[in-house]
Amino acid sequence: MILRDAMPNEIPSIRQQRLEAYHEYAPLLPEAHWEALKKSILSEADMQPGVEIIVAESEAEGKILGSVVLFPPNIKAYEGFGDVLEHSEIRMLAVSPSSRGKGVASTLVNECIIRTKDKGYPAIGLHTGEFMEGALQLYTRFGFLHTPEHDFEPANDGIIVKAFKMTL
Repeated sequence: MILRDAMPNEIPSIRQQRLEAYHEYAPLLPEAHWEALKKSILSEADMQPGVEIIVAESEAEGKILGSVVLFPPNIKAYEGFGDVLEHSEIRMLAVSPSSRGKGVASTLVNECIIRTKDKGYPAIGLHTGEFMEGALQLYTRFGFLHTPEHDFEPANDGIIVKAFKMTL
């Protein structure tokens, strides 16, 4: 697996892959919440200065297996929601459904941690839906701790997007 920054011409297909990866949650959510999540996944928040879109590529096939977005500290990672945080923020971690179970997500999260440490930032955070059980397990395994003061409710439907942080 090769980790690299996304190329500009790959952004549309990466966003489409994100949508496919998150689509499994559509049946679990009220329609308004799914629409808010979909809008967030397809937003151009990842095009802000200093934001890195990282891809995991199959060495053999050259196919993008998954991607993640790493926001620097003190930048609005969510359009209309959440706080501007003083640490890096992992967003939109997505692995192609056909590439799951191969360590792609863990490799991408680890790369975000390494890049954050290399920049000398003291912490990294993320948000994830409380319904995303696999993601919650992944982040807990890495040692991220829930920071409820930064949780938010994007669709006013009782479904909370939980904040997590890891001090480096």
